[in-house]
Amino acid sequence: MGSQPMEQDPATARATLRRGVGLSGVVVFGAGTAIGVSIFTVLQPAAQIAGSGMLVAIGIAAVPMVLFAATYAYLGSALPVSGASYEWPRRFLGPLAGFVIAWLRILSNVGATTVLALVLVKYLGMAVPVPLKPTMAAAITLIYGLNYIGITVAARLQLALMALLLAVLAALVMLGAPYVELSRIGSPLAPGWAAIGAGVPLLITLFLGIESAVEIGEEVRQPQRNLPLGIALAILLTALVYGAVAFVSLGLVGAGRLAATEAPLLEAARIPFGRWAVPVIVIAATASILKSLNAVAVSFSRSLFAMGRSGVLPARVAFIHPRFHTPHIAVLLAYALVITGLLLPSSVVFLLLAVNVPTMLKYVACSLSAVRAATSCPDVHARSRVGFEVATVRRLGYAAAGCGVLIILLGMQADWRPYLLVTAWLAVGLTYWTLRRRHLGGDLSSTESGT
Repeated sequence: MGSQPMEQDPATARATLRRGVGLSGVVVFGAGTAIGVSIFTVLQPAAQIAGSGMLVAIGIAAVPMVLFAATYAYLGSALPVSGASYEWPRRFLGPLAGFVIAWLRILSNVGATTVLALVLVKYLGMAVPVPLKPTMAAAITLIYGLNYIGITVAARLQLALMALLLAVLAALVMLGAPYVELSRIGSPLAPGWAAIGAGVPLLITLFLGIESAVEIGEEVRQPQRNLPLGIALAILLTALVYGAVAFVSLGLVGAGRLAATEAPLLEAARIPFGRWAVPVIVIAATASILKSLNAVAVSFSRSLFAMGRSGVLPARVAFIHPRFHTPHIAVLLAYALVITGLLLPSSVVFLLLAVNVPTMLKYVACSLSAVRAATSCPDVHARSRVGFEVATVRRLGYAAAGCGVLIILLGMQADWRPYLLVTAWLAVGLTYWTLRRRHLGGDLSSTESGT
C-alpha cells in the first residue's frame, strides 16, 4: 500500500473479535434496529404526506426491504465479516465504491443518532423537564460506553429493551383493537398514487436496519446459518408489528390527528390506555430509542473498524482491546463523530432523508456486490448456505438495486435539501480519498479484490 501500517502492541495484536452473538441476537439486532424510533415519529409526516394511504405505502416499502434482506442473507452466509456494508462493495465493486458507501454512512449514522437522541428527549420531556442537548449527549455517551466494554453486553441490552418495546406495542394493538373504526381510516387509495409514492421514502425507514447483524459478522456464532435465518425472522417480525400498529393507530384517531401531533403513537394510545398513556408510551419510546441507538453504535463502529483494517483510515482505528475484545478505537471515533450531530438541524423529515439517501446507496452497492460475488467468485458462492442459484442472485440483486435508486428519486418530492448535504459530504470524502492515496504513495487496493 506504499507505507507500513502502524504496528499494534503485542497484546492488542493477539486480540480477536469475540463471537458472542447467537441467533436470538441476530434477530434482535435486526428487528431491534427496525422496530424503533421510526414508529414513534414517522407516522406524523407520513400521515401529512399520504394520509390513510400510508397503509399502502408501508406495503410498498416492505417490498424492496425483502429484496435487500435476501441479498444480505446470501452474502452474510457466504462471507460473514465485520463492517460488511463496507467490506462487500470494497471487495467486489472496488476500493473506491467501498469507500464512498462507508463515507456516506458516516453522515447517515450521525443523522440517525441525532434523530434518535432528539426524539428521546422529546418523549422524556412529556414526563419530566430535561435539557435538550445535555440529555442527548448523555444518552449517546451511555450507549457508546457499553459498546466499548463488549458486544455481549450490547446484545443483552438490546434483547431486554426489545422485549419491553414489543410488550407495549402488543398491548396497544390488543387493547386498542375494540376501539378501531374503519370509517376513520377511509380508503387507503383515496390520497392518490402520487401522495402514496411520496410517502414510501419516509415509511421505508420503518424497515431500515433489518440487516444490522451482518455488520458484526465476525462476532456471530455459526454465521453461515444464523445470519440468513436471523434476517428472515427479523423482517417477518418487523412487518407484523408495523402493520398491526399502523392499522390500529389510524383506526383509533384517523390520519388527521396523527398528522397534527408530534407524538402520534401517544395520541393513539390515549384511547386504550387513558391516563396511563403518557408513562407507558414514554417508557416504550425510551426503550426503543436506546435500543436503536445501541444498534447504530454497533454497526457504525464496525464500519469504521473495517475501514481502518483496510488502510482507508489510520491503522489504529482497527485496534482491538486486549481485554474487552472490542474495536475500542473505532467505538471512540464513532462516538466523537455522532456527538457532532448535535449541530445538525432538528427537522425530523430533513434528518430522515439525510439518513435514507446514504442508506439506499449502501443497499444498492451491497445488492450489486451480491451479483458480482455470485457471477464472478464461485468459491464465495459455494460457501453460501442460502441455496440461491446464480441466476436467482442476479435477479434479486438487480431488482433490489433498482428499488434503491427509485426510492432515492422519490425522496426528492419530500425535501431536496438533504440531497445537497449528501452531495457536499461526498465531495469532502472524495477529497480525503485523493489525499489519503497520495499520503500512502499509491492506491488503496490491497486485499480489495474478489476475496
